[in-house]
Amino acid sequence: MSVAFTKEESAETAAETLLPDRPISPHPNLVTEAGLQALETQLQQAREAHDAASAIDDVNERRRQAAIPLRDMRYFAARVRTAQLVPAPTSTDTVAFGSTVTFSRNDGRVQTYRIVGEDEADPKAGSISFVSPVAKSLMGKAVGDVVGAGAQELEIMSIE
Repeated sequence: MSVAFTKEESAETAAETLLPDRPISPHPNLVTEAGLQALETQLQQAREAHDAASAIDDVNERRRQAAIPLRDMRYFAARVRTAQLVPAPTSTDTVAFGSTVTFSRNDGRVQTYRIVGEDEADPKAGSISFVSPVAKSLMGKAVGDVVGAGAQELEIMSIE
């Protein structure tokens, strides 16, 4: 039988299953204890999804289903490997990695954020990355300090 009539993966299908790697930040991979646990959990979930996809009989479908978990496994393995665990701050005198900071903006809004690693940052859930402009402005400052963050001025009200 001619190879032309066998069910083989086409070049197009192969290209569909080769996803580019997720970008990895050039910043140090600082993490809180919860952030490290989250990375390890996400790595485990990616492994489980890849294992499930590997059980699919159809070669093309198996490759399609395994593409995202495989990419995520590479990303989370690298993030776990390079993670630098930062202990919780022992002082509330100044803002540090892991601190929860409440500040008021010059437009009257009061906001509270915890400063965490890039992978665990979720502003809607109350956490921002230590490399964000707001966090950079707040780090090392004390209650009562006023700092500039873009066009805004932020006054630190409390540090936990």
